[in-house]
Amino acid sequence: MSIPTWGTDKRLILGFLLSHLLLFLTFHDKSIFWYIFTAAMLFLISYSIFHEAIENETSLITYLSLGILSGVVLFTIFFAGSWLIHTLNLPFSNEIAKLYKQLSPTMLWHYIVLFLVIIPGEEVFWRGFIQKRIQKGASTGTAVLVSSVLYASAHLYSGSVMLPLAALVSGLFWGYLYTWKKSLPLVIVSHIVFDLFLFIISPLN
Repeated sequence: MSIPTWGTDKRLILGFLLSHLLLFLTFHDKSIFWYIFTAAMLFLISYSIFHEAIENETSLITYLSLGILSGVVLFTIFFAGSWLIHTLNLPFSNEIAKLYKQLSPTMLWHYIVLFLVIIPGEEVFWRGFIQKRIQKGASTGTAVLVSSVLYASAHLYSGSVMLPLAALVSGLFWGYLYTWKKSLPLVIVSHIVFDLFLFIISPLN
């Protein structure tokens, strides 16, 4: 069985390995989580932009409107999942509460770096670099699936089952959104709206 083209992409492999190293360091000591995560995303943004151009094939009105709508849709999916967990008394409620306690922004500068650095950085790296490079040698479906699994894998260091699962679901959602409109600003807006609901408007814990 031959190795797919993206499987021999040295820049992609190096970027992925660096992301794992940086996320390992990020989750290793949660007392400095926000400092390390911010630095990690700044590095990954730089790495991505150096190797891939920012893609945007939609107008301002389109990516703002679709970004806001899709962010609300994704949060609704997560809200429904949280409601089912509580309604069916599934053993995940405590883990969700623990994640919120450990990783939620609590200071003004946390919110600033979340919306100005971390969210754009995740989309630039995982969709605009990893997924885009995979898609050069794979079908759209394969690129979305593989990049989403890779995105989820980098969250395993959190020690939580829910965070990698959430990353997988959101990765698939934003991955298909990105391939549909080929617009990084769109998925960044979607991610921002999603996190606004998740952390400020209607937290799930």
